[in-house]
Amino acid sequence: MASFVIEGGHQLSGEIHPQGAKNEVLQVICATLLTPDEVTIHNIPNILDVNNLIQLMRDMGVTVKSKKIGSYSFKAKQIDTGYVESDDFLKKCANLRGSVMLIGPMLARFGKTIIAKPGGDKIGRRRLDTHFIGIQNLGAQFSYNEKKEAYEVSAEELKGTYMLLDEASVTGTANIVMAAVLAKGTTTIYNAACEPYLQQLCNMLNRMGARIQGIASNLLTIEGVESLHGTEHTILPDMIEVGSFIGMAAMTQSELTIKNVSYRNLGIIPESFRRLGIKLEQRGDDIYIPPQETYQIESFIDGSIMTIADAPWPGLTPDLLSIMLVVATQAKGSVLIHQKMFESRLFFVDKLIDMGAQIILCDPHRAVVIGHNRVFRLKAGNMTSPDIRAGIALLIAAMSAEGVSRIHNIEQIDRGYQDIERRLNSIGARIARI
Repeated sequence: MASFVIEGGHQLSGEIHPQGAKNEVLQVICATLLTPDEVTIHNIPNILDVNNLIQLMRDMGVTVKSKKIGSYSFKAKQIDTGYVESDDFLKKCANLRGSVMLIGPMLARFGKTIIAKPGGDKIGRRRLDTHFIGIQNLGAQFSYNEKKEAYEVSAEELKGTYMLLDEASVTGTANIVMAAVLAKGTTTIYNAACEPYLQQLCNMLNRMGARIQGIASNLLTIEGVESLHGTEHTILPDMIEVGSFIGMAAMTQSELTIKNVSYRNLGIIPESFRRLGIKLEQRGDDIYIPPQETYQIESFIDGSIMTIADAPWPGLTPDLLSIMLVVATQAKGSVLIHQKMFESRLFFVDKLIDMGAQIILCDPHRAVVIGHNRVFRLKAGNMTSPDIRAGIALLIAAMSAEGVSRIHNIEQIDRGYQDIERRLNSIGARIARI
């Protein structure tokens, strides 16, 4: 198990480029199974979750070629159906959250699949009901194989229908869309997720010959087609990494330019950081953050304490609440962080409290942060990363702390952030991997 050793108190300066979006690339790689033709994807990040999915695709019989750094082609002409039913396949699926999005394309193209309950972050219950019910609505049958501890899915023919999703699940919507594009007839999905990454998936599928209308809204209409063909696709910059770099700049009092962020696809993220008092400027498609001695959390118009909560797009993504919580520890003022969509993502705050942060954990969903206003700095700590986003939040805390910190289980950070210590060290951080 690897660890980071972080010498805190160093300012960052210069430019940094965000990687390709993890949450998008997992969807579009799965979508390449929908056609026997070659699909080329650019700006793929070199991170653990993505690399594991690419290897899984190879094991399934997909021809995967590296075109250049960050660009791969996928050709799913022949799939090894025997391997897809093997224990090795199920074991790999169980360790990879994104594997759940194999259900839609495998079922649409081959009429059956088997999938283990997927792994990923330990952040409370992450139901698969939206995936299963939506695909069942298209005519699929699910059964649980107790011996293999896996779900077996089959359908003689998928048929379009109307459905109202119980929640605007991003991966659930993606799975249903990928199944529906090859179904007979028209599928209408209401309360669909509409994140930029889901929009990217739908636009890519349309270039492959799908007929999807309502992209960027919560009402999608999909007219099924007989087959899809190849295409090229470029992944958006990762909005979570952009937000992480904004938080790092604020906590370390740094002057930083984040390059090529696809600003129009960031939604409410820049404004949410401004509510914490952080100054940032849009310069073309870049974000410039000036050095700030202090930053003050806004209050609501009636003077009540600011609340920052997550919500489905176009609300604030839950993946940034951990970062915003850490940033608030050094602000002037107080804020209530309300994590509505997951129930255990705030349990890492005990590590911040040990570092000297003033945080009241109200329950698994809410924490009140009382900012230090830099009256005293966080102290170095020895901690373990419980998940991707808490891991990067702890790294930000350690970079601003006084002394040398250690973060263990950094494989969690590697799942979502490409070569993070080298990139941060190049702009002034002091991080060593051991």
